[in-house]
Amino acid sequence: MPQARGRCGARSWRPGHSRQQRILVNNAARQHARKSILDITTEDLDWTFQTNLYALFWITKAAIPHLQPGSSIINTSSIVAFDPSPQLLDYSATKAAILNFTRCLAKQLADKGIRVNAVAPGPFWTALQPSGGQFPDHLAEFGADTPLGRPGQPAEIAPLYVLLASNEASFTTGQVFGATGGEVGP
Repeated sequence: MPQARGRCGARSWRPGHSRQQRILVNNAARQHARKSILDITTEDLDWTFQTNLYALFWITKAAIPHLQPGSSIINTSSIVAFDPSPQLLDYSATKAAILNFTRCLAKQLADKGIRVNAVAPGPFWTALQPSGGQFPDHLAEFGADTPLGRPGQPAEIAPLYVLLASNEASFTTGQVFGATGGEVGP
């Protein structure tokens, strides 16, 4: 098999090669708005970190032995990794950790031909919002403060995941892509 040479040394994979591509998308999250750090219990903090960060770590660790060159790992971070929301202290901390986890893992797996990237959504209308992710009195205005004046819909962010999973992004790793409605982000 021809070898591509890069600054990381010899590699046995190249874009477009016919090996089976495998994709891992880490997209689970827990978000619960709290007005103060004093309102976050240890149980709440553990629940948020276990859902948002620990599960991502464990699932990724279990998947890596099954991934082949050309595979892609896509993690979901958030705009709050760049501009934390005061009512989402624990959630914001996990999303910033996911950002650095993504960049570090991308460096670890680059020589294996496995790409690792993240998507950092801004305000998107999902089940997270009405189930405690936002204060009930803020739901009607959710996303209205973005330059586009509205929250995004899941169908508007799905193409980013598809692109990062595809061979069209074969030279992309360690990156974070935002879909924020014009808010400052990645």
